Amino acid sequence: MSAADPSSFASAAKCVSRHLNLSLRVDFDARVIRGKVALTLEVLEDRFSCLTLDTRDLKIISVSANGQEARFDTGAKHAFKGTPLEITLPFELSRGQNVIVEVSYETSPGAPALQWLTPQQTAGKKHPYLFSQCQAHHCRSMLPCQDTPAVKHTYYAQVSVPKDLVAAMSAVRDGREADPRDAARAVYRFRQNVAVPSYLIALVVGALESRQIGPRSSVWSEAEYVDRAAFEFSETEAMLKTAEDLAGPYVWGRYDILVLPPSFPYGGMENPCLTFATPTLLAGDKSLSNVIAHEIAHSWTGNLVTNETWEHFWLNEGHTVYLERMIGRRLEGEPFRQFKASGGWKDLRDSVSTFGAENPLTNLVPDLREVDPDDAFSSVPYEKGFALLYHLEELLGGPEVFMGFVKSYIQTFAYGSVTTGQWKDFLFTYFKDKADVLNKVDWNAWMFTPGMPPVKPRYDTALADACVALCRRWTEAKERDLSGFGAADVERLSSHQLVEFLSLLLQEEPLPLSHVKKMQEVYDLDARTNSEVRFRWLRLCVRSRWEEAVPAALRMATEQGRMKFTRPLFREVFHFEKYREEAVRVFLDSRAAMHPVTSGLVAKDLKVTAQP
Repeated sequence: MSAADPSSFASAAKCVSRHLNLSLRVDFDARVIRGKVALTLEVLEDRFSCLTLDTRDLKIISVSANGQEARFDTGAKHAFKGTPLEITLPFELSRGQNVIVEVSYETSPGAPALQWLTPQQTAGKKHPYLFSQCQAHHCRSMLPCQDTPAVKHTYYAQVSVPKDLVAAMSAVRDGREADPRDAARAVYRFRQNVAVPSYLIALVVGALESRQIGPRSSVWSEAEYVDRAAFEFSETEAMLKTAEDLAGPYVWGRYDILVLPPSFPYGGMENPCLTFATPTLLAGDKSLSNVIAHEIAHSWTGNLVTNETWEHFWLNEGHTVYLERMIGRRLEGEPFRQFKASGGWKDLRDSVSTFGAENPLTNLVPDLREVDPDDAFSSVPYEKGFALLYHLEELLGGPEVFMGFVKSYIQTFAYGSVTTGQWKDFLFTYFKDKADVLNKVDWNAWMFTPGMPPVKPRYDTALADACVALCRRWTEAKERDLSGFGAADVERLSSHQLVEFLSLLLQEEPLPLSHVKKMQEVYDLDARTNSEVRFRWLRLCVRSRWEEAVPAALRMATEQGRMKFTRPLFREVFHFEKYREEAVRVFLDSRAAMHPVTSGLVAKDLKVTAQP
């Protein structure tokens, strides 16, 4: 272990969790989980008798060590780290010994890891629904643990739920039986035999159905989404095989996909064995399935090799974007990879502009002492990280050579956690014959300097050129000269290119209102169901002060809760002076249905005081 995790209280330098045994009872009426967790801990020092676990808003009922009662105390509550649970064992242990510490506890109804949905908030409208989102540091509100990605453990779980609902976890299913203590409930069992960090423990309970889509894959969702999801993600096995060719064997057994209700805050979450996905991916034409390629890539970069602290998040995300685009290269060709890379550069510019070019959170390796990891979340670790890896690819011999390094990095650090320093040392060792090239890289500018990277990679623009040309036509067109635009302009553009065209327009000065009205007339963008297209189109309309678009923008901001869409849409309406109060009103009306992380960040965007 290289350094203390600034986002955790856990005494990971003194002892590490090797296995968790979870017994959970899900109570929808009280909106709590009543649980017991038995942590098998390996001691790392002599005369060991005290440890600290991370908790947040947990009610601790009892603690024991090897079956003997243990004293415990809770420290002062921290704004985002929660409350340290300090445990004193009734005996001393020596380095190398193991101890089983069991904690009985209850979660709080407002636990940030858990979203409890009423039947009305689901697609089926009949049953309640629960899902967890533990990344980055929220597992501590679901169970007491060493909530740091530096520590990895296997886990076993038994989960008691109402018998007409189904439970699933980031693990392999190990059976279902009637709950011996309550005939109205069932117990589901799960085992995860590959060690994972706490943020990858995931739980979902709802009226779920499944459809098999491959030899090791099924989709899970409410009945209303399941067939659409099976169609949308039917190419999963081809992506898995491609990833294995690139990165090595898939070690997790199952690769299932769960399509969540619309309030899920992310595009996807790489929970092992069960990727969580937003229903905004169900475009009807498989055009957004590259998000699944990203989550598949995480099976190697993130899940198998993990950032040691959230300051090194780019190691998870930059490598995953790199691997995702290498999968795209195999399946769609190099021009597609180049096209996605140049689009990512624009996303990075957007994030840097939102944060401010001098903001230290735009460092590739930010300092997160006293910074909530949620506040640091942006496309920077994804796209600045990718840009660095692509720049190194250009310097060191091209994609095949550099992918060889990435595969070797994965094999070397598999099942462990890693820092940027360890990654860089390995890079210099792997390319020891090219030390002169690596020594010329401005590492300080890439890693520890805010703003855009010091070098812009040379991306091939073949697929982007048509988007650039169409964007230029619109920005240069005079109001009286819009007759030359027609449906044929976009007929040959893929949905990815249409997204790029709209993204380019968003980087320009707002178009005159006459232009966006004409664009709707000739392209009928309102009719597009692809969420990435719709999101950008609505932002463009609001920015051009098309008042009719405001209700649609607020509807999209609230009918789904993916932060990538919800936050910018709210911000866009908020910056339209006339509708600023409307944006705040709609947010306040919708806040209760949002995921806690989303509502907290939108409140900051709209300068609304936090809920009491």
